Amino acid sequence: MSLRLHPLALAAALIALASPAIGATSHFSNFTPLASSAGPIPVGGAGEATPLTLSSVQFSQRSIADRTAQLGAGQFNSGNWDMLTLNETGADRGRYLFTVFETGQAGIQRTDTWNGNATTTIWSSPAAAPALNSHVAFDASYWTPWGSFVTAEENWGAQPQPYGRLFELKNPLTATGNGNAQLVHANAVARVSHEGVQWDKAGNMYFIDELNGGSIYRYTPKASFASVLAGQADYFAGGTNAVLRVGTGAVDNAVGASSWVNFTDSNGLALAGAITINDPNGISAVDGRATTDLAAFKGTNYQRPEDLQMQTGPNGEERLYVATTTTNEVYVLDLGTGEMKVFANRNTIDLATGLAIGSALASPDNLAIDADGNIYIVEDRNGGVDNDVWFAKDLNKDGDLLDAGEGLARWVSNGTQGSEMTGLYFDPFNANRAWVNIQHPSSGNDRLIEITAVPEPSTYALMLGGLALVGRLAKRRSKR
Repeated sequence: MSLRLHPLALAAALIALASPAIGATSHFSNFTPLASSAGPIPVGGAGEATPLTLSSVQFSQRSIADRTAQLGAGQFNSGNWDMLTLNETGADRGRYLFTVFETGQAGIQRTDTWNGNATTTIWSSPAAAPALNSHVAFDASYWTPWGSFVTAEENWGAQPQPYGRLFELKNPLTATGNGNAQLVHANAVARVSHEGVQWDKAGNMYFIDELNGGSIYRYTPKASFASVLAGQADYFAGGTNAVLRVGTGAVDNAVGASSWVNFTDSNGLALAGAITINDPNGISAVDGRATTDLAAFKGTNYQRPEDLQMQTGPNGEERLYVATTTTNEVYVLDLGTGEMKVFANRNTIDLATGLAIGSALASPDNLAIDADGNIYIVEDRNGGVDNDVWFAKDLNKDGDLLDAGEGLARWVSNGTQGSEMTGLYFDPFNANRAWVNIQHPSSGNDRLIEITAVPEPSTYALMLGGLALVGRLAKRRSKR
């Protein structure tokens, strides 16, 4: 039996086939896995402006900011550009890109993506370490659900020292320097060595202690989250700190059932038996690391937990992914059921070979998520040798890579010598744009690299074919 398709129906079908590919769906998952890491680029050479080996001809890259230009413009810029975020809510949302300086004299930088990527240091530490008014190793860089910016220090240890703090910049869009920047220490959050920060839908904030033997933490504000979002309460005015305990907490790197163990009251003050310190600036604070090593508050130890990434599953379930650098793993915690499990490790399939990935995966550091909910793993390794981003292909989005066809694939690789990629961040307003920093290169010229993806030419051909057919039909009808 033959089927005759009406020309107008055929045109509509062609457009419909192309539309999903050109719409909100990300094209970053359409690539051929790289077989190996990028080789070295000459130090300080022109190649540092396009340092990434890309896994698809449909991907492109460009440098939109660099430290040399900032210094040349007379701006303070101590380098070591780290995590990235956009202003994700409020007026002009999606316009400003923020990053931080992970140095002994930290700072915050803002890039205006609507104004030629004009880049400004909007706050810098008034002194370098070990001065008492110094701020060090800003690593975290996140937009809060209520419209401010948070960062935190990846530095904590034996006393006396003033670090391990989380800060909120209350006016990130209007700050132009230390004179008007409203940077506030959120002292209700326990002191640890910070990196990843994430929020769940209920308003809980998750953070880590970046240490071999570090734990995973949760902060729950005393104020209702609705009142915070309405601008009627201060999220960091007081809250309960808790640590994740998997099983009994006695086994390192544990998986299975978990619970949260509170170690402060709802004001952020230490419970009986928890450890309070008085730092060299005379500020009293709860020592999250020392407290959660005590039996009464014991959290589960992981080996250098670093970045965190929240993901919403196909049925609305919330999952928290955790990269652990020393053990070359990524864990995933189901926030609904409390189950902790391994998401990726060296037994995960390398989709380029079909074999276990082995030592090709090392030192997972940063995590990112694209518009389709795919997880990406960024390594803390050596540019020009073995510094890669891995795409996690979880076909059914069930929080594991164990099903047929699932595994890890080398997505991009960095050739800048002496550097590592940091802060991979996918634009929530443009599914086919992302950014990554090239941190601490041998040249000293940190860079912000923009990555874009476009549909395959065949997708455009379908769309154009459908539109052309519609045009011919319209013209034919107009002559009747």
